[in-house]
Amino acid sequence: MTDEWRGWREAAQAALYGDEGFYRSPSRSPRGPAGHFRTSVHASPLFAAAVARLLTGTARELGTGTVALVDVGSGRGELPTGVLAALDALPWRPDVTAYAVEVAARPPGLDPRIEWCAQPPEGVTGLLFANEWLDNVPAEVAEADPDGVPRYVRVRASDGAERLGEPVSGADLAWLERWWPLTAPGERAEIGRTRDAAWARAVGSLTAGLAVAVDYAHVRGARPPFGTLAGFRDGREVRPVPDGSCDLTAHVALDACAAAVAAAVPGAGAELTDQRAALRRLGVGGGRPPIGLAATDPAGYVRALASAGEAAELTARGGLGDFGWLLHRVGLPAPPP
Repeated sequence: MTDEWRGWREAAQAALYGDEGFYRSPSRSPRGPAGHFRTSVHASPLFAAAVARLLTGTARELGTGTVALVDVGSGRGELPTGVLAALDALPWRPDVTAYAVEVAARPPGLDPRIEWCAQPPEGVTGLLFANEWLDNVPAEVAEADPDGVPRYVRVRASDGAERLGEPVSGADLAWLERWWPLTAPGERAEIGRTRDAAWARAVGSLTAGLAVAVDYAHVRGARPPFGTLAGFRDGREVRPVPDGSCDLTAHVALDACAAAVAAAVPGAGAELTDQRAALRRLGVGGGRPPIGLAATDPAGYVRALASAGEAAELTARGGLGDFGWLLHRVGLPAPPP
């Protein structure tokens, strides 16, 4: 790390994905992302089971018994591991080739059925799933100066100190004006062009199937006025310092990502919803089991009660249930209304 002033995109890229970066260095993050923040995958196996049902439903729509599962931003492969286990318990399951897409090295002991790769494979058919990936795609940060002019925020890697740089221009300025206009001095935004491009490339890797991005998100007209850039380490939010010592994350403008896919992938329809609604469609609810079950099957009641608690966490307002789900159908007919 150096003391030079750089844009947040360049600084975060080195801090997260450089040779000694947070996601690549075993010494900095030996347990992977799960050691620093808790996602839906870590919260409950119900999440992986729901993804397994989504995968089997996609296979049926495609009319095939052979599909791919591509998990983008796979961490230590927790999601494909859970999906394969859930598929094994289903009455019917397609033949699945599972891919874990991650920059870190393959973890020891990972299920040998899971292929480890640095980029999404091209030309596959099936389900591409990106859970809390786009929020870790580095983006430039802009702030309106005292005259209301959007300027790039420059950061010093050693301590996270910031200062304003040159005015935002070109394609970055066009993105801000369309998706996140800054209207008052001090307002900030994360310029999401890098996320748009990354998601469009990922969706474009599918020949046919379903692509899903799941992330903390916001839409135009309801953007946070001061941005969302944050750091996480050991399960706690910390000051975002791009020195490789912490996760660096920012919420995602999923509406802009959807528009980028529409421009780059012909015919890829888009649906933007929240996790609460998406998981309920996949059979994950938060209702308590009937109290009568406690008398007839006490052990079953305890299991059902625990499952209901996990489902409630996955769909909770103000928590995981508020995650945005962006779904694209590639080579599939539009879903019924």
